[in-house]
Amino acid sequence: MTKPTWKPHEKHGDLTERSDLPDSVFAFPKERKEPLTDAAHVRNAIARFDQVEDVSDEERELDFANIKEAADHYDVHLSESEWEDLGSQPHTGQTAEDRRESAQAAVETQRARGELSESARKAVETKRASGVLTEEARKAVETEGQRGEL
Repeated sequence: MTKPTWKPHEKHGDLTERSDLPDSVFAFPKERKEPLTDAAHVRNAIARFDQVEDVSDEERELDFANIKEAADHYDVHLSESEWEDLGSQPHTGQTAEDRRESAQAAVETQRARGELSESARKAVETKRASGVLTEEARKAVETEGQRGEL
């Protein structure tokens, strides 16, 4: 049995940036994927376990041990007893085109609800902080801002 590396994150106060989090709070610490900082994040990590790509079976075993540890800590019921119960191969069921269409539909829904502004700003800040804000994304956000859509 693999010993978990997960430790609860005790920092409170100002909003914590993902880059501020220690590796020990992630289900997948090597990849820094699926932070386990509260019950909602634990449930999300369980749901997305089989969507994480480019990890070995050994890494999945550690990652599942981390999820179990966090689930116990945050009182999240976990019916699975082995990592294989959550799936070993990424299978999102969507092609890249499907994901683009879903993302576009989400943007249109947010725009219709008047929520695009807040969501767009959060997405840009997250991408900027993590260093993945692409030039194309930056230009798109600036264009929407100039049109008054942000």
